[in-house]
Amino acid sequence: MTDSPIVPKVSVVVPAYNPGPHVEKLITSLLCQSLPPAEFEAVFVDDGSTDSTPARLDELAAAHPHIRVLHIDNSGWPSRPRNVGVAAARGEYVFFADDDDWFGDEALERLYARAAAHDADIVVGKMAGHGRSVPRELFRRDRADATLANSPLIDSLTAHKLFRRSFLDEHELRFPEGPRRLEDHAMVTRALLLSRRTCVLADYVCYHHLRRGDAGNLTARKLDPAGYYANLREVLDIVDAHTEPGPLRDRLHRRWLRNEMISRLRGNRLLQAPEDWVAQVALECGKVIRERFAPGVAAGLPPLNRAIASLTAQDRLAELRGLAEWEAGVRVRARVGEHLLTGSVLTLTVTAHLESGDQPVTLAVRDGRHRLVLPVDGVDPDLLDVTDSRSKTRLDVIVRRKDGGEEFFLPVDQHVEEKPVAAAGPGRVHFVHRATARLDVATLNSGRTEGTWILKARLTENGWTEDARLTLSFWCAADGAAPTLVLPRAGARTRLRRALKRLLGR
Repeated sequence: MTDSPIVPKVSVVVPAYNPGPHVEKLITSLLCQSLPPAEFEAVFVDDGSTDSTPARLDELAAAHPHIRVLHIDNSGWPSRPRNVGVAAARGEYVFFADDDDWFGDEALERLYARAAAHDADIVVGKMAGHGRSVPRELFRRDRADATLANSPLIDSLTAHKLFRRSFLDEHELRFPEGPRRLEDHAMVTRALLLSRRTCVLADYVCYHHLRRGDAGNLTARKLDPAGYYANLREVLDIVDAHTEPGPLRDRLHRRWLRNEMISRLRGNRLLQAPEDWVAQVALECGKVIRERFAPGVAAGLPPLNRAIASLTAQDRLAELRGLAEWEAGVRVRARVGEHLLTGSVLTLTVTAHLESGDQPVTLAVRDGRHRLVLPVDGVDPDLLDVTDSRSKTRLDVIVRRKDGGEEFFLPVDQHVEEKPVAAAGPGRVHFVHRATARLDVATLNSGRTEGTWILKARLTENGWTEDARLTLSFWCAADGAAPTLVLPRAGARTRLRRALKRLLGR
C-alpha cells in the first residue's frame, strides 16, 4: 500500500498564448519562490501557441517536477485555459496568474499562510501596477475579514487572487468561456458574494501586473461597445441575484458606473478615442444608467462624476466632450515644505491643490453651500454640491520604489483650508490641502528597502484622484541601510543667479 500523494499548498494556473520572452519574468519568479517546490505547483495551459512557447514550457516542466504543462487547441480567450487548469490543479488553493506578470519572491508563502491562519476562501494579495492601474484603497491596510459591505473589495475584480479549490468546486465557480468581455468580473464577483471569509494582504507586494507596451497581453482586443455592455449587464445580474435593492446593491453597481462608464467618458480618455466609438460607448452607457441603476447609484458619487453620469443619461455627448476638454487640463499642484531626516525617520509637510490651466479648480459659495464650478450649462446645481462631501477629500503621501513598483501609504495628519479665488470673482473659493507625513524607512516594505524611492502626493477631491511626484526622494544602498535624501537639482536660471552672486561677492 502506497502513501497518498502530497497535496500541494498552492497551484498556480497560468493560461499562455504566444507570450514569447515576456513569460521569462513569471518563470523566474516562480523558481525563486520562498515556498518550497514540494509545496506548490505551477500548471501552465498552453492555448495553442504558435511561437516558441510550447517548447519552452515543455523544457521547463522536464527540468522542474513541480511545473506541469497542458496543451489545448486555441480557444482565443483566457477563460477556457483557466478552467482546464483548475480541473487539473491538485493544490489546496489556486492562484490565477497571467503569462506576462510575475510574483514577489515570498508571495505564495505569505498568501497561503494568511489563508491558513484565517481559514479563508479567498486571499487578495497586494498588487503593483506597471503601466496599468491596480486597486489603491483596498491595499491601504491588511484586512482579516473583508466583505463587500465593509471594504472596497469590489474594486478588485481581476482573477489574480488565491482561491480555496474546494470553494471553487463547491459553487461551480468557473470562468464563462468564449470570446466575451468581463469574464473576470463574472467569476470574481460571484466568488466575493459567496465567500465565507476573504482576507486582504496589504503589507507585501505579492503580484506585479503588467501592461505591455506592444499591447500583446492575452486579452488585448478592440472593445465592441454593444457586446461589452451586454456582458456588463450580465455581471449586474449576478449582483442582483445575491443582493436586495438598497444601499449595498447601489454601492456595488456604482463600481461599474464609475469604472466602466464614467471613466471612459471623461478627460483625455474620451478625447483620445475615435469620435464614432465614443458615441457608441456613450449611447450604451446611457441605456444602462437609465434601465439598470437606481437613483442611489449615481447619488453616491462625487460631484464631478454625478455631472458626467447625468449628461450621459441624457445623451448629451457634446457637453460631455466640452467637459472632457476642460478636465484634460486638471492636475495637482503639490510642493514639499519642511522636511527632516533623523536616523531612519523622515518627516515632511506637503501642500497641494487642484488647478486647471493656471487657475485653481473653483467652488461657488452661496447660501452656505459650496458647489463645484464646471464649464458646462444645464447641470442640476444640486449635483454639483460638495458641502456634505468635504470630509471625503484627502491628501495622501505615498512612497514608491522607482524600479520595483511597490507602493505604500504613509500615515498623515492633514487638514483643508478654504481660500478665495480673486480672479474668478466674489464668492469663489478653492480648497488647499496640507498634510504632515512620517516614514520610518527601517520598517518600509518589511525591510526590503534597497534602491531609489520616490514620494508622491495623491489628492482626492470631488471626483478627482490625481498624483503629483514630489521633488524629494531617497535611496538606500542596501536593504536596511540608512536612507540618503535626494534633493532636486537647481534649474539653469537658479544656478546662473548663484554664480553671479558669487562673482559679485568677490
